[in-house]
Amino acid sequence: MNEPRFAGVSRSTAETSVRLELNLDGEGRTSVSTGFGMFDHMLTLIAFWARFDLTLVCTGDLHVDAHHTAEDAGLCLGQALRQALGDRQGIARAGWARVPMDEALADVTVDLSGRPWLEYRGDELLPGVIAREEKDVWREFYKAFASTAQCNLHITFHYGKNGHHLLESAAKGLGLALAQAVHISGSRTPSTKGSLD
Repeated sequence: MNEPRFAGVSRSTAETSVRLELNLDGEGRTSVSTGFGMFDHMLTLIAFWARFDLTLVCTGDLHVDAHHTAEDAGLCLGQALRQALGDRQGIARAGWARVPMDEALADVTVDLSGRPWLEYRGDELLPGVIAREEKDVWREFYKAFASTAQCNLHITFHYGKNGHHLLESAAKGLGLALAQAVHISGSRTPSTKGSLD
């Protein structure tokens, strides 16, 4: 691998301002600041377990709620991943992880196929409100990430009683799945079609 797999992304709207730098071949070093502590924690977990170096600063309209902050950070993270991957030659492309967190268990599967899709199942296990925000904030983050990363992302919460633990299981799972998927395992385009979407 000769070229560093790195991307910088910025996005500014009336709702948020996001600056992000992502290195896919890092050591899991993170600096994340969104004003929503639980979200910072989950982003840090994703990057740490993926072994990505991630710097992310987001200023959002948290006086409304965390929806726009989570969504726009997800859009930027997915965009940066897509850019950093370049032509995706030689990557493993797919990854999967099942991670327990005390009483909670989630599966995460990812395919960096170029086709965006989110399956998000079992979220009825999540409390309606987690860290003073509605639980749908998390689905919107993952949906935004999958849309700009242009990946298939399947998240299944199997069981658990603690919302923090359930979300942590999914975040760690995504990090581990991404670590597998971005790993350089050869030089070919990872598709029998000879190209990726």
